[in-house]
Amino acid sequence: MGKEECKTMLDALNRVTACYRHLVITLGSTSDSQNLREELRKTRKKAQELAAANRTKLTALLKDKSISKEDRSEYERLWVLFTSSMELLDVDMKRSLEIGQDFPLQVPTRHLIQTGMSGSTTTVAARAMSVQNMKYEADSNIDTADLKELEAEIAQVVQMMEEMEMKVQVAPWAVEAKQEAGAELKSTVSVGNSSVGVISICEEEPKEMDSEAGLKKVFAGIIFTAIILMAGILAFCVIKLS
Repeated sequence: MGKEECKTMLDALNRVTACYRHLVITLGSTSDSQNLREELRKTRKKAQELAAANRTKLTALLKDKSISKEDRSEYERLWVLFTSSMELLDVDMKRSLEIGQDFPLQVPTRHLIQTGMSGSTTTVAARAMSVQNMKYEADSNIDTADLKELEAEIAQVVQMMEEMEMKVQVAPWAVEAKQEAGAELKSTVSVGNSSVGVISICEEEPKEMDSEAGLKKVFAGIIFTAIILMAGILAFCVIKLS
């Protein structure tokens, strides 16, 4: 039960951090807006809540001396995945701070970049918050007020990661993967969905093209030889008749 609960919580964190990264990419673009800043704020707070819950749960389980060796190995694997997700969240929060400082909404000092992105990001934010419709309640000065909160939250995330390293010492290189290297390449999935199938098709296409080109060359050679023979016969006949 504990393992399944941890996996569910970790999946939720991964989904929210992925949505947060998607939103950060649109900062400073022509899709940037007050709504986007509020979506970023809500999404990262949701990610931090899930991170705190994951840390509490996994820390308690890894400190439990009564769990089996197999369970401990699985919890250590989940811990490594959790720390990786936290590192990505930390990177994206710092990136959001830098871009937010470069592209303020209220007193713009730079024009928004035409990156080709357009449209609303509401769907992504709603997916991260697990709601059907986003509600926007932020004030008009959210971009400046939120940057101060973001700086403080970045410091909290960094502190959380440092405490995690002190409380639970799990060496990433010591954690064994559950699948062999390249296991996904050995999958028996159909050619349409398999990367192996795509590779094999790409490798076979040049061979087919080479064989077709070879046949064309042979056919052209036969025609050219026939023309030469016909020309020779005609020349011989002309000489005889003259």
